[in-house]
Amino acid sequence: MSKKYSYLIESKERILDGVLSPYIYKIRDLPDEEKPREKLSKRGVDSLTTPELLAVILNTGTIKEELSVMCHRIIKDYGEKGLLSMKDPKQLSEVLDVPFGKALQIIACGELGRRFFERNNMATPIIRSADDVFEYVKDMRCLPKEHLRGLYLNTHYKLIHDEIISIGTVDANLIHPREVFKPALEYSAAALILVHNHPSGDPEPSKNDIEVTKQISSAGELLGIPLTDHIIVTAKNYKHIIFK
Repeated sequence: MSKKYSYLIESKERILDGVLSPYIYKIRDLPDEEKPREKLSKRGVDSLTTPELLAVILNTGTIKEELSVMCHRIIKDYGEKGLLSMKDPKQLSEVLDVPFGKALQIIACGELGRRFFERNNMATPIIRSADDVFEYVKDMRCLPKEHLRGLYLNTHYKLIHDEIISIGTVDANLIHPREVFKPALEYSAAALILVHNHPSGDPEPSKNDIEVTKQISSAGELLGIPLTDHIIVTAKNYKHIIFK
């Protein structure tokens, strides 16, 4: 890990191709009492896993993919934060490779949950250092795809907004500053922290990582919303992207 410092803000298994992977039971193969809808009805919502909750929402699979398999794939590949951040059903349908109607269901459910959370959540995270960031984004450390995430802070170091900016390779040619700073302006943020994961486990920044950092930092200076840090996280550690 890099040298620690505080931020300063001004005012079950099967073998497949020789690799062990979890076996996902198809819903029709499960006993009635273990099927998601029946579990919810008889044992309550707390008894369901996240993929099972998603299965209750989507209700059916597709011709090419069984419901349970699809739900596990979606959660595994894109993560809960990634799903919650998506608001464009066409884009979500393409990214997740699911029918447009199912993308609409996911977005509607996510928006409903987000509104309830924002209106009732009283505990606001305080982020003063990279260690705080590393702890806060533990949900994205082991994701199999790169996620670029923006953490927006106020002058009291409180996290006022958290947004997935992109999913896929972090590329300066694909990430525009307006996408990064639109939430900052909307939520009146005083500072921005970028964080993204490296599924490879190597926290060293790539050329694209450095270019994105330069681009966003320059835009932040013009807008008066500084890029306080850009951190690469892996399952076990993190590293700052530093440039002159």
